Amino acid sequence: MGLNSQNLSSEPGLKDYITNYTKHWKWFVLSVLVALAIAYVKLRYSVPEYAAQAKIQILDDKNSNSELSTFQDLGVMAGGTNKVEDEIELINSRSNLIEVVKKLGLNVKITSLGKILDSEIYQNPPFKVNFIAKDSIINNANFNFYLTISNETTFGFTLEEGQPIKPYSYGKNISTPIGDIVITPNVTDITAYRDRNYRVAITPVALVAQQYQYGIRVSPAAEYSNILNISLNDPIQKKAKDIINTLIETYNNNAIADRKAVADRTSEFINDRITEIYSNLSIQDQTEEDYKAGRGITDIASQSSVNLTVSASSQQELQNTALQLDIASSMKDLVENQEGYETLPSNVGLSDPTIANTTNRYNELVAERNRLLKSSNEKNPVIVNLDQQLQGLKRSMQSSLGSMTNNLALQVNSLSSQLSKVNSRLYAAPKNQRALRDIGRKQETTESLYLYLLQKREESQISYASAKPKSKIIDQSYSVSSLPVSPNSKIVYMTFFLFGLIIPFSIIYANDLLDNKVHSKTGLERLIRDIPVLGELPKLGKKEAKLVGKNDRSILAESLRIIRTNLDYMIKSKSNDGRGNLIYITSSVPGEGKTFLSSNLSMIFASTNKKVLLIGADIRNPKLYSFFKSKNIDELGGSSRNRDTGLTEYLYDKDLNVKDITHSMLVHTNTIDVIYSGKIPPNPAELLMSNRMKELLEEVSGKYDYVIVDTAPLMVVTDTLLITEYADHIIYVTKAGVTEKKVLDFPVKLKKEGKLNGLSFVVNNVKVSNLGYGGSYGYGYGKSHKKWWQF
Repeated sequence: MGLNSQNLSSEPGLKDYITNYTKHWKWFVLSVLVALAIAYVKLRYSVPEYAAQAKIQILDDKNSNSELSTFQDLGVMAGGTNKVEDEIELINSRSNLIEVVKKLGLNVKITSLGKILDSEIYQNPPFKVNFIAKDSIINNANFNFYLTISNETTFGFTLEEGQPIKPYSYGKNISTPIGDIVITPNVTDITAYRDRNYRVAITPVALVAQQYQYGIRVSPAAEYSNILNISLNDPIQKKAKDIINTLIETYNNNAIADRKAVADRTSEFINDRITEIYSNLSIQDQTEEDYKAGRGITDIASQSSVNLTVSASSQQELQNTALQLDIASSMKDLVENQEGYETLPSNVGLSDPTIANTTNRYNELVAERNRLLKSSNEKNPVIVNLDQQLQGLKRSMQSSLGSMTNNLALQVNSLSSQLSKVNSRLYAAPKNQRALRDIGRKQETTESLYLYLLQKREESQISYASAKPKSKIIDQSYSVSSLPVSPNSKIVYMTFFLFGLIIPFSIIYANDLLDNKVHSKTGLERLIRDIPVLGELPKLGKKEAKLVGKNDRSILAESLRIIRTNLDYMIKSKSNDGRGNLIYITSSVPGEGKTFLSSNLSMIFASTNKKVLLIGADIRNPKLYSFFKSKNIDELGGSSRNRDTGLTEYLYDKDLNVKDITHSMLVHTNTIDVIYSGKIPPNPAELLMSNRMKELLEEVSGKYDYVIVDTAPLMVVTDTLLITEYADHIIYVTKAGVTEKKVLDFPVKLKKEGKLNGLSFVVNNVKVSNLGYGGSYGYGYGKSHKKWWQF
């Protein structure tokens, strides 16, 4: 089972986190001091910048802010107040700044070269640079050259800094990649600048304008306010103020020029329209004239009244004439169809009196003939005479009626034609009136537009003459403060101070985040559950002793005494018969300090006048001998054999007993017995599995107060697991900064499986700063003090 968050015996608290950083306080102090030193150097050699600011008010132009404001009253183009956001963009536009750069000549920069800092010369440079090439070439050039003032007549010139200079006289042409240039003195006494070096940098105008476009800040004074603040930071206060003032001037001049251009364009447009409309007006007048002349129209209303009267009169006359024609035709037919002599109608309404008289005479003769026939016959000469007279009257009447009928017919036809013409004129009057109304409407529209454009032409000229700026200057550009705004020393020091803290903090945090090693007792305790940690051993220097003495008061000795005390407590709590003194020392891999702990733990137990036996059970890689070869270590007794006779020989040779392989050692003033590993055998596992090993351990555990066995690493070979059943206590050594946390899974798993009885841990090679729960044990003696510069 792996170690995870559920296996933690305790989580680190806030104090632990703080302690993890405060124990490295010297690194924090050093980092902060270095950061503050860098901040000082930065401030010392940084070019200061000063702030300049101006304030303007955007004017509400209600009459001419729109390009076609002349036509606002037509409802075609709407006008309104200027939008402040748009004006901000216009003020800080690239085109405006290009004009500013050209006006102030900012694309040509003269710099006085110093040993550390260079300073720009904005006003009154000692010399003046004159370009022979066209402005279009200079404005797009990117070129540098260097000058050195030699004397009042000559100067040195070079294209590269540090290159040999070539002397030139003032006023002479100098050939360069951008054309010839001429250098002339700009001060009365130029010898005051002798031996000074200058750099002249020509930069493209567009690039310089873009740089200032990023640097200039235009912002409203308040929300929904028409007042704008314009500010710029620059190393030269006068330059910053000139740029802002020139920018405002350029903005206003461009606005006036734009309005005048619009006024000119408007006047030109109006004049073109007036000419065209005047021509249209003449065409409409000619159309009306032609229409009236073609139809004989003077006044439609009066002509309609006259035609109506004539029409009524003609209608009546036509009716009378038609009636006369009808009567005359009837009379004619009656006369022509009459057989004999009968009376004819009289007073029938014929207007001809001759016919009426003839009809009356005819009727009288017919009446007389009828009266004579009553008393006579038709052959009566009187009747014959009457017949002749009646026959003559009839012929006369027929002739008169025929003539009258013809005349009346002609008259009816004439009156009908006349009435038709009068009626056609009456019926055509509405159409003519509508046509004339359409023509009149076109005339009125064209005329009103013509008069309107004449008025607007005058207004446009007035607008041109009265064009004004779009802004009002409230405050001319001024210096905000005599102190530089950049770099801000307080902010710089604070920033570098924070960086000085953050850098070691980040390093420690990253190191902890990526760290997967055991470093101290407290860290190990958090990783294991219900398994005791006996203590921790300090990291030793190269010159420090590896074995402790009887009255040793070093940190190593005190650490071992703590381990001894904790181990004694475990032995007493576990053993009921006074035994439980068989102690194994093991680790995960070689080099973690198990032999170091075995040797020193034996020494610390021996210092209490206890009988201690140290057995070297790591027969594959014996290290025990190296700890007992010092000149301060004497062999007091033992077998007659040499140190090569040890555990291996005992397990192999049944004739050997424990006394034959035991060596009594006097280490400083402590006496311990040691059984070395012996020679390296070809079959170490089989030897350790033999009953001889069990017999050895049982025998020595009864003779000694403490038996400490230096065993082989658990994760490398199985030798230790073969003999763990005999152990009363197993101390597992971990090395700070070497043993990985995941390695602890292995011994914990073996303990749960019952293969490691009495398991406990010790942390070796712990840094002094990590010792104990508070970073140290607080010993006041036997402790070496490092100098303040030693970490």
